Amino acid sequence: MHQLIFCTCPNDNTARQIATTLVEKQLVACANIIPGITSIYQWQGEITSDEEQLLILKSDAQHYPQLEAEILTLHPYELPEIVAVSMAQALPAYLNWIDSCLTSK
Repeated sequence: MHQLIFCTCPNDNTARQIATTLVEKQLVACANIIPGITSIYQWQGEITSDEEQLLILKSDAQHYPQLEAEILTLHPYELPEIVAVSMAQALPAYLNWIDSCLTSK
């Protein structure tokens, strides 16, 4: 099953480092960086607001465990957001392209 994985990052350098590493290791086919998002959330009993970057990663369920481990290694947050959403439908040729970019296990 193909997936979109969402991961917020504190800054552009972190987002680019994670994205580049995941593409180089063929754990994701593509990484989009969306700058300038504002996250408002509760952390350790307080309401917090931060400017962040959002990574949208294209991969599949087979590569998710290694992808997650890699993000945890590179990410500076104590508890990074790593959320995978299954792609119920997508252009078949696009899904084939994703497959062609990922490592074989």
